[in-house]
Amino acid sequence: MTQTPTPADLQKTLTHAPDTGADPVTDPADRGRTALAVGVVEKIAGMAAREVSGIHALGSGFSRTFGAMRDRVPGGKSSVGRGIKAEVGEKQTAIDIALVVEYGVVIPRLATEVRENIVEAVERMTGLEVVEVNISVNDVHLPNEPEEEEEQEPSSGRRTRVQ
Repeated sequence: MTQTPTPADLQKTLTHAPDTGADPVTDPADRGRTALAVGVVEKIAGMAAREVSGIHALGSGFSRTFGAMRDRVPGGKSSVGRGIKAEVGEKQTAIDIALVVEYGVVIPRLATEVRENIVEAVERMTGLEVVEVNISVNDVHLPNEPEEEEEQEPSSGRRTRVQ
């Protein structure tokens, strides 16, 4: 009668190549390296930040203006990571984000929510440890303030010169 294998016997079977005399089989996770581009972390952080209500826009005034011009160029892509800078190492990342908030939000509470959302999303999706998320609030968007990216309508008293 044969004996039922113990967990230790099964572990030996799984970690050694069968009867070939070869070296032990390594864990598939140890068979290569995964490199993440900085843009990947920036996009994930940008999407996570935008999920928090109370944020009007990401980026400083200059980066938003430059990004709006780039978005209008045919073939230009909008940047989800606009206003976000990341440093990415092999196991850790650090993120800096610039925000424009809506008038009336409690900024410390908003910053905490943004920070928690970014940390959760980046760690879950990349496996990297987020060591810090630095938040810079650059502006407050007022309710009646026009959007920087909106084009101004020509005044009704002027004739359009180009048709």
